[in-house]
Amino acid sequence: MTSRFRAFLISFVIALLSGLGASAFAQTPTPAPAPAETMGASQDYVLGPADVIEVDLLGQADYTTKQRITEDGVIRLPMIGVVKAANKTVGQLSDEVAQKLKSGGFYAAPIVKIDVVSFGSKYMTVLGNFNQPGLVPIDHPYRLSEIVARVGGVRESGADYVDYTPRNGHERKIRIADLAGGDSKDDPYVAPGDKLYSPPADLVYVSGQVKAPGAYPITPGETVRMALSRGGGITDQGTYSRVTLTRDGKKQGHIDLEQPVRSGDVLVVGERLF
Repeated sequence: MTSRFRAFLISFVIALLSGLGASAFAQTPTPAPAPAETMGASQDYVLGPADVIEVDLLGQADYTTKQRITEDGVIRLPMIGVVKAANKTVGQLSDEVAQKLKSGGFYAAPIVKIDVVSFGSKYMTVLGNFNQPGLVPIDHPYRLSEIVARVGGVRESGADYVDYTPRNGHERKIRIADLAGGDSKDDPYVAPGDKLYSPPADLVYVSGQVKAPGAYPITPGETVRMALSRGGGITDQGTYSRVTLTRDGKKQGHIDLEQPVRSGDVLVVGERLF
């Protein structure tokens, strides 16, 4: 091996090793952390005292905590301590918690999720003959018809109207049929603290010689004849001439089949004499 070839070979090996070392030890640039994210249901709901919220940190199961907002409007969270929650939307509070966790150096890019577990501050009370009465959270503007829909509508035992009492107003009777009419006057926006009640339906009681005796909700303009028809009509043994009407505990005299019935009326169809 000549000295010139040996020098060339040594230079080649040195260059090769230098190239390998540079590629082996070169550091890949670290991507900048993604901005903090927030997510959660009902992001526009404005929180208030007595609301119960659950705060989750994605990928950190030990951080999950459930908190009731105090009367002072605050919650206490791990690592960051007391945080003002009242009068902020769910989205705003999620952003703030994420920012505090990031600025405090606890997490580089925290993803915070806040859910409202129990609505204690902004709800309306729905009682009576609805299919699902209870406390209905008011997490955004609702019309009265939407609230009726959310509680499953009125049961058969309910009247054909509802009693609606705004928190700062007087009781109004609104017919169910008018709620579907599209007139905003009869389908107002509700607010937290409002009350809605479905009273029991006015009933007429039908018995005696009818095919389906029982108690029936009174429909607007219902007459004695119509009430007897709702009882399946009279049997072959019955007769319209022997219908008695008891109203307010007193038996009435002559019965006009076309007169309107009233709540609590009792109709009894007697048997034919022959």
